[in-house]
Amino acid sequence: MSYLRFDKTLMTNLAESLPKEVLRSNRSGAYSCTTIVDCNTRKYHGLLVVPVPELDDENHVLLSSLDATVIQHGAEFNLGLHKYRGDNFSPRGHKYIREFDSLQVPTTIYRVGGVVLKREQMFQHFENRIIIRYSLLDAHSQTTLRLQPFLAFRSVREFTHENDKVNRDYQLVQNGIKTCMYEGYPDLYMQCNKENKFVFRPDWYRGLEYPKEQERGYASDEDLYVPGYFEFTIGKGESVVFAAGLEEVDVNKLAELADYELNVRTPRDNFYNTLVNSAHQFFVHRENEDYVLAGYPWFKCRARDMFISLPGLTLTNNEVKKFEDVMVTAEKAIREFMAGQPLSIGVTEIEHPDVLLWAIWCIQQYSNIVSMEKCEEKYGHLLWDIMEWLRNGNHPNLQVKENGLIYSEGRDKAITWMNSSANGKPIVPRTGYIVEFNALWYNALRFCTELCKHVKNEHFTEVLESAADQCENSFAPMFYNEYGYLCDYCVDGYRNYDVRPNMVFAVALDYSPLDKKQQKSVLDYCTKELSTPKGLRSLSPKSRGYNPMYVGPQVQRDYAYHQGTAWPWLAGFYMEACLNVYNVRRLSYVDRLLVGYEEELFYHCIGTIPELFDGNPPFHGRGAISFAMNVSGIMRIVKLLDKYNDA
Repeated sequence: MSYLRFDKTLMTNLAESLPKEVLRSNRSGAYSCTTIVDCNTRKYHGLLVVPVPELDDENHVLLSSLDATVIQHGAEFNLGLHKYRGDNFSPRGHKYIREFDSLQVPTTIYRVGGVVLKREQMFQHFENRIIIRYSLLDAHSQTTLRLQPFLAFRSVREFTHENDKVNRDYQLVQNGIKTCMYEGYPDLYMQCNKENKFVFRPDWYRGLEYPKEQERGYASDEDLYVPGYFEFTIGKGESVVFAAGLEEVDVNKLAELADYELNVRTPRDNFYNTLVNSAHQFFVHRENEDYVLAGYPWFKCRARDMFISLPGLTLTNNEVKKFEDVMVTAEKAIREFMAGQPLSIGVTEIEHPDVLLWAIWCIQQYSNIVSMEKCEEKYGHLLWDIMEWLRNGNHPNLQVKENGLIYSEGRDKAITWMNSSANGKPIVPRTGYIVEFNALWYNALRFCTELCKHVKNEHFTEVLESAADQCENSFAPMFYNEYGYLCDYCVDGYRNYDVRPNMVFAVALDYSPLDKKQQKSVLDYCTKELSTPKGLRSLSPKSRGYNPMYVGPQVQRDYAYHQGTAWPWLAGFYMEACLNVYNVRRLSYVDRLLVGYEEELFYHCIGTIPELFDGNPPFHGRGAISFAMNVSGIMRIVKLLDKYNDA
């Protein structure tokens, strides 16, 4: 039995099945995403969603969906499902589903009378091609299969509607056609590994509706173009492979290609393997560069997210080379930024003042897991250059003050991970001495000091050790307040007393500027006021402005984004802090916390962790359907628990 399996009872109940999404990617920036009943509910959904760099830097939906129709004795049974205006669903093919599982690839079993049909969907690695294999498991008479493609050819940020500009021309290729709806787009090749008849019957399907967009306060309907359909007979025990991509494929190799793509997947047969499978989807290899996407379906590569995510996505699974490959690209971006050059690398937000501190933390994890010797060999020069660049005041928005702490200006522009804005201004204007910036700075100073000692660089060791001592002496007087937790930021004599999770880093990082009593007090505050089964709240319910429900139109969601919502990646650091302070006495507690994240693999987007959760029960998943920092954070804790249990 598959770990991620859903039976007929759930699949035929749209209230249960429609909210569950499934995501596949090709590791080159393209993806396939829909619901487990193959009914698109977002404008970001589609079977083939690819970047089109000739047009812009967004992804584009080319093939929106593919309806399969089983034909026996002249009777047609359409297995597709679409939502139209007025809460109308058609053709309601979900009623034929008997089970769905995602052990290796999304697999659906349909039963229509005596016909049992299996559908397996996979995205070819490093190619913009979706592959769907139909296998007739049982049939008592001649069976015909009809495949009807729904085309969009539009950005994920937009909708398509019926128009007279569409190009209806097509050309026959081997066992299929190629077509392109609009100038500037690439040709879409749709082929089968079996001879078939393509019937040209162009039409628009009007008024499809996407409820997830309605929930978010956006426009929600579009029209899709159907050029016709492919039709062929299929015998009992026979499999036919359909492929849609940007290049023509040798149809004689499609069956072999489908087998290969099926077998190279990490089986999603337990909690950790499912997370590993999810982790792999964030990696993008493009033109000799390697990136980590912040999440799906709308995020690109963001510098802070990349450095926070990278160790958990790679090192926990012994994928050291993948870590090193991404760091090659990341180092180019870092050095271009420090040199004041325009970035030639597709990494965004590298200018934020804490990004280089997270880069040091990221390299520190490599040192912890691989070795200090290898770390110094590969990243020693980069570390020294970053530290000298920061210490000399070269960062445009990070200053090392006389008290040894670092200071950043965030009144007019959001500079921390709490980055929501309204009317051009940060909703949470964190500025001055920011607590996690300084926790990261202290950790960086101590880590680089140890690395200098290891290579016997006495001069740099003395300089960094002195700076670390000064930072440590100033940290607690600046942030630790009379109630026993850390102020979120301090500026011009003002101390912000909001109880926020950013203080947890001063306990979770390898080097803490707090003594043991202070660490315990800070951690206890996080436990009492911020901890939930789905992550740390971004603000305590006791603090003013608490807004835990991430719902409604964009402005409403922006104001809730960091005012009480719960974030799993923060829980990763929280659980690490628990083990730092309480050691083995908190193993069972941390183990119980992980149960909440394993449960989440069966909801929202199956097999992965969404961006955030409501801060109040029932802690519904919200935002991006798959978020790299969350998957990474949970993977790190799973492995950390294994380490404690093996000790």
